[in-house]
Amino acid sequence: MTALQAETGVRASPIMDAIVRKKTQAVRVGDVVIGGDAPVVIQSMTNTDTADVEGSVKQIADLAAAGSELVRLTVNNDAAAKAVPAIKERLLARGVGVPLVGDFHYNGHQLLTRYPECGEALEKLRINPGNVGVGKRRDDRFATMIEVACRLGKAVRIGVNWGSLDQDLASRMMDENAKRAHPMPVEEITREALVESAISSALRAEALGLGRDRIVLSCKVSEVQGLIAVYRRLASRGDWALHLGLTEAGMGSKGIVASTAALAVLLQEGIGDTIRVSLTPEPGGDRTGEVIVAQQILQTMGLRAFMPLVTACPGCGRTTSTLFQELAAEIQDHVRGRMPEWRARYDGVETFTLAVMGCVVNGPGESKNANIGISLPGTGEEPSAPVYADGERIGVLKGGDLGRQFRDIVERYVDDHFPRKRH
Repeated sequence: MTALQAETGVRASPIMDAIVRKKTQAVRVGDVVIGGDAPVVIQSMTNTDTADVEGSVKQIADLAAAGSELVRLTVNNDAAAKAVPAIKERLLARGVGVPLVGDFHYNGHQLLTRYPECGEALEKLRINPGNVGVGKRRDDRFATMIEVACRLGKAVRIGVNWGSLDQDLASRMMDENAKRAHPMPVEEITREALVESAISSALRAEALGLGRDRIVLSCKVSEVQGLIAVYRRLASRGDWALHLGLTEAGMGSKGIVASTAALAVLLQEGIGDTIRVSLTPEPGGDRTGEVIVAQQILQTMGLRAFMPLVTACPGCGRTTSTLFQELAAEIQDHVRGRMPEWRARYDGVETFTLAVMGCVVNGPGESKNANIGISLPGTGEEPSAPVYADGERIGVLKGGDLGRQFRDIVERYVDDHFPRKRH
């Protein structure tokens, strides 16, 4: 564990060494470090009306409990700006210290000037250069927000989005391209405009006195290949800390697959210091789903460890019984339910691996590769289930209460193999 990891309490998976992260400037946001040698940080965003203090506090607390290490909230009007300090106060009263990020568009310069206590309650400001204004007004408004960040010692994310790209910049670059003997595709110019907007804004912020150790950049698009191309370019042109995310990723499996496809390529190339998975929840759905997906992306890539992983086979004609599926679901639920207590009591338990397999073909092998594994009998096989611990067979389970027996083994393993934390 690095010094920054030890200081912040964030663990990286041992496999992380297989991916060489591009070295970026470390940015402190409250107690969280983005970039440098810190592990990739997960963040999320509320979808409550920020003026609804109680509703926002509950959702932020839920997101933090799910594992979001930063939470962004909309600050779009006077009521929202007034609510931010109250939200922070009530969160702290509940023991929730997750850093808050203010999302400003169009009128951030006014709100931060009118309500200085709002800026004080936030740990980071998000500024979209495309929505600050045009011409001299843009320059003045941007400067006002950067000056607030400097005065309060806050970090800033300069977040460019292709849905709100600086039109002056885009038009100028399109005009210049049209004059070339061999014009580049419009798509290419748009990508270059995104990168140029982010970098020129970052340099402007630095000229106004904001240190690079306070700046995070993002260039979000809503299609996979565009995101990969833009971030490769952005990473090659500076050492600013980078926020990754596919904007408007979508709902359900489409949003999960698209976000994973884009982020996994970039993370494998060592690009990215913090991520958000921007999923559209079902109406009334749980906002914490995007946090869980982000955790799963990082953990399955070996970059972070958050939760014991349960491996289970998909089933086939050899596994006509649903027993292994039921046991896999039962164990997954058991692990998730026990994790808060395990995490508080044991060190390193998030690296625990389990396997629940359905037949003799791959069952014993997969079970041996996990810390704890069970190979259930397939169709026509002997009605017994061998159990393995760290590659060694430790017993055979039989009877109608396999779930209870296996849970007991899991509990004993955790207690015997993970050191207790010192309090």
